[in-house]
Amino acid sequence: MDLDQQLVDAAVEQMDRRDRTEAAAVYLDDGRIVTSLALDNLNAAATLCAEAGAICQAYTLGLAITASVFVNRWNEDDSFSVLAPCGICQERLALWGPDVQVGVAAPETDSGWSVRTLRELNPFYWGQYFADEGDWPSSAVHSS
Repeated sequence: MDLDQQLVDAAVEQMDRRDRTEAAAVYLDDGRIVTSLALDNLNAAATLCAEAGAICQAYTLGLAITASVFVNRWNEDDSFSVLAPCGICQERLALWGPDVQVGVAAPETDSGWSVRTLRELNPFYWGQYFADEGDWPSSAVHSS
């Protein structure tokens, strides 16, 4: 499944349902959408980002992630933004290959976001060193 408005809407709905300032949603290769929130904790070292829950759920189900989006509402006008995954979540998503689509901020567009692949976000991905012919490490390489 390609990243689309339906995936963004699912993340925003999760954020609103739980009255949070951020949320994430992923498409699984069977078409399902999984959403998640950041795990907040008094001890900041114990927190997890919003994407972690959905990524772990996909892995637990043995399904591939085809697209991922992170939304936040840190402004005062109640609008939301789409931001690219941080480097840690890029590493987590790399398990499913360079063609995983992610949402990125694109203020010049009507929607305020656009779609990029992990390869576009990280053309010099360090894991290529461990891949056959320098392309992208397979899931087997990632989990070895």
